[in-house]
Amino acid sequence: MTAPVRENLSGLDLRAEIDRLRKERNAVILAHYYQKPEIQDLADFVGDSLELSRKAADTDADVIAFCGVKFMAETAKILSPQKTVILPDMDAGCSLEDSCPPEQFARFRAQHPDHIALTYINCSAAVKALSDIIVTSSSAETIIGQIPESQKIIFGPDRHLGGYLNRKFGRDMLLWPGVCIVHEAFSETELLKLKAQHPGAPVAAHPECPPHIVDHADYVGSTSGILQFAKSFPGDTLIVATEPHIIHQMELALPEKTFIGAPGADGNCNCNICPYMALNTMEKLYIALRDLKPQIEMDEELRLAARKSLDRMLEMASGTVGKGDLGRA
Repeated sequence: MTAPVRENLSGLDLRAEIDRLRKERNAVILAHYYQKPEIQDLADFVGDSLELSRKAADTDADVIAFCGVKFMAETAKILSPQKTVILPDMDAGCSLEDSCPPEQFARFRAQHPDHIALTYINCSAAVKALSDIIVTSSSAETIIGQIPESQKIIFGPDRHLGGYLNRKFGRDMLLWPGVCIVHEAFSETELLKLKAQHPGAPVAAHPECPPHIVDHADYVGSTSGILQFAKSFPGDTLIVATEPHIIHQMELALPEKTFIGAPGADGNCNCNICPYMALNTMEKLYIALRDLKPQIEMDEELRLAARKSLDRMLEMASGTVGKGDLGRA
C-alpha cells in the first residue's frame, strides 16, 4: 500500500507550485473526466484514458503526470516508454482490473483455445499482453463489427459492456464476470423517479452500466461520447448515468443547460463517485511532481506484448485491418 501523505502543505499555494514543477520537470498533466474539478482545471489535457495517453505521447514532455487510475498510467507508459510516468497515488486502481487477475485470465484463455480475446482497456498491462485486441468503450462497436460472426470471442473484464455488445450485434461472446463498482451502483427505481421529475429529459448512459439502466437510456456511449451528446441534444436538461465528475466539463461548455447525475440506491448516496479516482489530490500531485514518484515501471518484454494488442485496436479502429487478419496475437 502507498503510504498516506503526512506532510504539512497548508502554507503552499499548490496550484502555483504545481505550475512551477510542471515547467521545471517539462511535464504534461493529464486528467481523466472522473477527476475532481480542481484537478481537471489545471490539467494540460482532460479526456478518456486512451485519448490522454495518445496526446501525451505526441508531446515533447519528459514526464507524464497521469491523474487517473493505474491501468491508465500503464497505458501511457506502454505508448511512451522513454517518458517518466507518475501516478499521484499508486493505490488508485480499478474494480474491473481487480476482477481479472492475469494468472486466472491466462487459465481461462487456455480452456478456450478457439476463442480470441477482445479485452476492454480497463485491465492490467499483464492482461493486455494476454489479449489479442484491446477495445475502448468508444472503439468497441467499430472493432466487433469487423470480426467474423464465426470467430468465437472471449470478452473481458466488463460483463455489462460485453453484454451490451452481444445484444447490439447478436453475438454470443463468452463474458468475464467483472463489473465497474461505480456503474453497478445506479438504481433503476431512482432513475425512473428522476425521469418522472424531469419529463422529456434524455438519459445518457455509459455501456458499463447494467442492462436495467442502459435500457432507459436515449444515448449509450463512452465518456467522451456522452460529452458530445450533451453538446448536441436539443433540450435543456440531461440525466447523466456515469461517474458524475464529467458533469464539470459539461457545465463549463454549456452553462445554459442543466445536468443531473443519475442517483444511486437511496437517491442521495455518493456511491456513483469512483473511490479510486478520488484518491488523487492536489497535494499528492504536487508531491509526485516534486519527487518524481510513484513511477510506473514496466518490463520491456511485457510492454511490447501489451503494445501489440493496443496497436491491433488502433489499426482496427482506423479500418486498416481486414477480416482475414484477425488471428490470435
